[in-house]
Amino acid sequence: MFVDLILLFVIAIIAGLLGSLVGIGGGIIIVPALSLIYRVPIHNAIAASLISVIATSIAGAHKYVEQEITNVKLGMFLEVPTTLGALIGAFLALILHGWLLSVIFGLLVFIMAIYSYLTREHDDKIEFNSEIDPNNKLESFLGLRDSYFDAALNKKVDYAVHKPLLGSLISLLAGIGSGLLGIGGGIIKVSAMNSLMKIPMKVSVATSKFMIGVTAAASSTLYFLSGAIDPYYVAPVALGTMAGATIGSSIMNRFKSKFIKLLFTVVAGYLSIRMILKGLSDGLGITLF
Repeated sequence: MFVDLILLFVIAIIAGLLGSLVGIGGGIIIVPALSLIYRVPIHNAIAASLISVIATSIAGAHKYVEQEITNVKLGMFLEVPTTLGALIGAFLALILHGWLLSVIFGLLVFIMAIYSYLTREHDDKIEFNSEIDPNNKLESFLGLRDSYFDAALNKKVDYAVHKPLLGSLISLLAGIGSGLLGIGGGIIKVSAMNSLMKIPMKVSVATSKFMIGVTAAASSTLYFLSGAIDPYYVAPVALGTMAGATIGSSIMNRFKSKFIKLLFTVVAGYLSIRMILKGLSDGLGITLF
């Protein structure tokens, strides 16, 4: 029993570390670990993951703010639709079958893993546009320009936030994914901010980390009221992810964006396939792995 808790704590450290590097809550590791290794019902695994998301956000977000990588104004703008989506997602999760949630989780993470691989050279090949589009009224009104110092590239990077309306709509979907699957929503928001809103990968990661704690707190309330939060699993998961997030947020700016994306692709791709197979096995009543 004690060994199981220590193993879960170590897994949570890895989840928190990876979560800080790629701007997610660590749920893509926590949920599969609890579901596949410990055979925890997926609703309980999702609830524990959401608590870990809150922990990683608390532990890692302030580091990025201190390093002036986080775009705080953008984070506050996107947090409103994300939180609304999180409440919707949590409600849906509590009424769906566990095997279906496993398949949905796996498919979403697999799509994000493929997309991350396809855009691995994105930040190194383009120059980010720091000019606001005058034809976009919302973009002009918000005027979200910023810059950060990239330690890996040893230079200052200027950028402007584009397509804020589209970004807010995708954040709504990210919130639904967070409440539904316990992944914090960062897995969607980081990709959206980086590719559609033309924000550097590291800024996307830092800003996502800034937001996911509030998102997870909103949806975890419904899981708590339904009795899905089990302290036996939540305690080591929360402590481990906080430790991992603290380490990850301290070293993220030293890595190139390509490495971060490739790391995410490998881990997310493997776990997504395992979750899909488990969901189909449970749903069809046959062993697929």
